[in-house]
Amino acid sequence: KKLGIRTITDLRTHPDLRVAITHEFLERKDGWKPLVQKYGLKMSNVRGVEHTLGYEALASGEADVKDAYSTDAKLIDPQFTILKDDLNYFPAYQAVLLYRLDLPANVISVLKSLEGHIDEKLMVAMNAEAEKSKDYTKAATLAFVGTTSASGNSGEKMEAEHLTSKLVRWTLQHLKLVMISLLAAVLVGIPLGVYAARGGVGGQIVLSVVGMIQTIPSLALLALLVPLPFFGISSTTAIVALFLYSLLPIVRNTATGLQDIPQNIRESAEALGMDQSSILRKIYLPLASRSILSGIKTSAVINVGTATLAALIGAGGFGEPIVSGLSLNDNATILQGAIPAAILALLVQFGFDRLDNLIIPKGLRLKNRVEN
Repeated sequence: KKLGIRTITDLRTHPDLRVAITHEFLERKDGWKPLVQKYGLKMSNVRGVEHTLGYEALASGEADVKDAYSTDAKLIDPQFTILKDDLNYFPAYQAVLLYRLDLPANVISVLKSLEGHIDEKLMVAMNAEAEKSKDYTKAATLAFVGTTSASGNSGEKMEAEHLTSKLVRWTLQHLKLVMISLLAAVLVGIPLGVYAARGGVGGQIVLSVVGMIQTIPSLALLALLVPLPFFGISSTTAIVALFLYSLLPIVRNTATGLQDIPQNIRESAEALGMDQSSILRKIYLPLASRSILSGIKTSAVINVGTATLAALIGAGGFGEPIVSGLSLNDNATILQGAIPAAILALLVQFGFDRLDNLIIPKGLRLKNRVEN
């Protein structure tokens, strides 16, 4: 109101305004860049932000302009103003119903009863109710008010899943992802570490490859795996990604532990006349067990945290409430996943500390106490 900005064209004369655009819209072919060309905008202070956090940036004064969906719940807030698309850059984006043809006839009937019924005003009201009450079932039922299906479902009470049962489900899903991927990483990583400990070109290649995998952003790795055959939107994809991320600490610590074995011990082992396989199993690996276990422990803790990203491809786990909370700008929902994930990481750390007494030879543990 102060600057007299009512349309997108009005932004031409205010190049100093700070713009916070969602990453998707920033790079879309029908997004920010062609919009700038269409309207002749000159903003230089443009950054990419997560959609819901963009509203927080507006409210706190850290940004002045952002992109929005016309059905966002925040649009009912009077402190936000929708600018008119006076050059008609945006086409009309109409929502359509998409469903499987083999669904039960009564389900299809209920879905079709919504055709032509949900407009922008109703969708904004549903989103606002969901954000305000956190009762998403109640918010969804607003869509059926006045439809032919409303009377048929009026006597049926939809109960939201209890938090306790959700925590149990998330925990089981998370443990499945972590345990399978970590076990696979141990079975593959230790032999690779043994090979890398020999040095030479082969060892350097192994360490370089697992190190390179670790540098790939987790979201990018998931995106790369999804289109491949046998992967897709599944827990298998998440497990493979977690397995790849778990390799580096195990491989590197195994190689380091073996390489740090003193030369006099190596000579003594060979003097006993044992074959290389026996020396590895009975002398080298036990001596390197502290370093190996440390690598497995590191992988396990990292795995617990990284596994939260599996929710992005429908694999569940503690990432499910975190992703939902981010989308809904709901800190309470985020904490439902973040706190259990942190507790699980601490329990994993504690569990591996206890394993020291079972796996690390007594002589090494006594030596460690003396050194300390």
